[in-house]
Amino acid sequence: MIRLHKTFLFGLCLFCLGWQSHARETNSLNKVSYQAVLDLDYPSAEQVLNYGPSASQFIEGWLPGAQQYYGDIVFIHGGCWLSHYDIAHSRPFTAALRDAGFRVWSVEYRRTGDDEGGWPESFYDIHDAIQYLIKAKQIEPENTLLVGHSAGGHLGLLAAQKNANLKGIIGLAAIADLDTYARGENGCQQVTEQFMQGMPDENPDAYQNANPKSHPMHSNTHLIYSIDDTIVPVDQVNDLKGIQRVKVTDVGHFDFIHPGTTVWPVIIDTLKQALQKEHQ
Repeated sequence: MIRLHKTFLFGLCLFCLGWQSHARETNSLNKVSYQAVLDLDYPSAEQVLNYGPSASQFIEGWLPGAQQYYGDIVFIHGGCWLSHYDIAHSRPFTAALRDAGFRVWSVEYRRTGDDEGGWPESFYDIHDAIQYLIKAKQIEPENTLLVGHSAGGHLGLLAAQKNANLKGIIGLAAIADLDTYARGENGCQQVTEQFMQGMPDENPDAYQNANPKSHPMHSNTHLIYSIDDTIVPVDQVNDLKGIQRVKVTDVGHFDFIHPGTTVWPVIIDTLKQALQKEHQ
């Protein structure tokens, strides 16, 4: 009997060590490709809500189990504001947020290449989706964070500035300085001209309205950025005032929406911290 008990304990310890090793490996990835994000599996959303007549104006609801719930997230996916990059690539990320205890409302919106997509219609869609969720009593603003990745972070920062009653905004590699971004040379930066229908010198009023840096930030703004991001450089957060900066290293642009990467625990901790902050 004693020998059996020792054998059981030995086996249990091996199991625990194996589990701990797996847990460490779960968030060990970095600098993943866009294809690696597309290859992830995901379940279907529990709800789909239409906030406008366009095929690109809908919201997917990812609802956590009753055992844990931290707060609501309205998520805005990125993709250089282009219609080619739709909501599908962000579903593994939103499903993982749901599993982590957040109720997630992921917004699809008209983008460059869609009928009536681009500035300012893309922003109007985000604003309208938020107002739809509030009026339908799907969210309580004081317990709801906006979260946006890349170009979605740009739209999220603007929406948070217009909706100060929301709890806050988390930008994941967010485009925060549109003027600077439009003058860059990578593929996504070059798309800015198409999204804005001109360069900053050609369309200064539009850029003034569309540039988050030109307006006061929401009082509960957290920007997570990587010094190794080649798509949204760290100069996007230069000289920004009234924000909480979270700097990470050895993290690529698509790591922010892959739940198996090293930045994932940082994102979860930042979300919880922002939800706990007293509303100003």
